[in-house]
Amino acid sequence: MYRTERRAGVCRLRGPTTRWLSSGTPGGYTDGRAAYNTTVSDGFDRTDLARYAAERREAAGFTEPGRTLLTGVEQAHAVGARLGPVTAVATAGVSNPAALPMDPAGGPLPEAGQPEQGTVNVLVGVARSLPDGALASLLAVVTEAKAATLLDRVGVPGTTSDAAVVGGATDEPRVRFAGSGTEVGAAARACVREAVAGSLDSRYDCETPPDSVAAAAHGLTTEARAETFEP
Repeated sequence: MYRTERRAGVCRLRGPTTRWLSSGTPGGYTDGRAAYNTTVSDGFDRTDLARYAAERREAAGFTEPGRTLLTGVEQAHAVGARLGPVTAVATAGVSNPAALPMDPAGGPLPEAGQPEQGTVNVLVGVARSLPDGALASLLAVVTEAKAATLLDRVGVPGTTSDAAVVGGATDEPRVRFAGSGTEVGAAARACVREAVAGSLDSRYDCETPPDSVAAAAHGLTTEARAETFEP
């Protein structure tokens, strides 16, 4: 039902009319047939991201609008996976890992700034109709699966700029839930695991990925401690 195509540094996940939810800029819910993942060049500094995404889609010959994620990883390293009603495609680069130690030393919060290139991006299409709440649950499941895969492979749960787009086909049978214990959620977890791991294998075929912030070109460790309280 959902098919992928990539050209000119753009990868498209396309299916029937779909309700999408994106965690990337501009984010939020939208309806359409396609979602995209686009590679940016070194030194990328555009701030008009929606316009840039549209320019890249059009240059690649993709005329349909859709939520678009940006990454420094080449789309040659995109890997897809299918299981049951779910199709996923991911690119994974970990030049900017974001570590979360469980016994932090304490420190300041990072200053706001443009995230470094790298990024783990995931597009997921589901051959089921999902209400907005279930899409939000699916986004959490996809993020969890991405984090579990990265922790196993490179020792960090993500990078400073990870994002995902998830969607459900509006004309398909409606399901109320998409958590890990459902057909949709379980299939999404497996697809994200395989796609992210496969993209890591492709991206780092001839080199070893960094397994810590210290070993990476960029990245951060959250050493700040929050104060707990009783509600």
